[in-house]
Amino acid sequence: MEGGAYGAGKAGGAFDPHTLVRQPHTILRVVSWVFSIVVFGSIVNEGYLNNNSEGEKFCIYNRNPNACSYGVAVGVLAFLTCLLYLALDVYFPQISSVKDRKKAVLSDIGVSAFWAFLWFVGFCFLANQWQVSKPKDNPMNEGTDAARAAITFSFFSIFTWAGQAMLAFQRYQIGADSALFSQDYMDPSQDSSMPYAPYVEPSTGPDPTGMGGTYQQPANAFDAEPQGYQSQGY
Repeated sequence: MEGGAYGAGKAGGAFDPHTLVRQPHTILRVVSWVFSIVVFGSIVNEGYLNNNSEGEKFCIYNRNPNACSYGVAVGVLAFLTCLLYLALDVYFPQISSVKDRKKAVLSDIGVSAFWAFLWFVGFCFLANQWQVSKPKDNPMNEGTDAARAAITFSFFSIFTWAGQAMLAFQRYQIGADSALFSQDYMDPSQDSSMPYAPYVEPSTGPDPTGMGGTYQQPANAFDAEPQGYQSQGY
């Protein structure tokens, strides 16, 4: 459970980069990290156009500054979130506490699902604003490829983050099926509150006293005086 359900290696084990890069959830984090760079990078670099008449820049998405701001904010925050959970993947094999591992996996499920939702909202928002954009606002078609790239990779990010949530949920299910996942689990050999069973000697024959072979201290032969000697007649 420690190695399979909650990451590479055993609890408290050394970091293994080869095992880390082969984990599906780590691969999806790296892909999501790259997608977030494409989204906010495209908007920051080419998402704002110059207005020759007013001398000010405006958002390429239907002149709606909220569309560009949302795309940049979600992209930057997703970039930072990916770095945070990549660091958690590196540190995870060294977490010896089952309770802390459970919290890490549960947070992975919630955060990944939340970001999948944010990317879905962002994709719908940017696509809608791009669809209603007026051609006269950008007669030279400047930055159109960057605008489409931001929309496209926002769409792809929905599935990469949803995939991370699904993989984290699978890890949680694997851990939940194991007794070691329970916070109440205690190794019986370490439980000092468990009463000891009475010592029972193995029985090699019928027990005439009916005591089942339970150990009893033999009577002391010196405690009783002899009751007298009776001679036998021959």
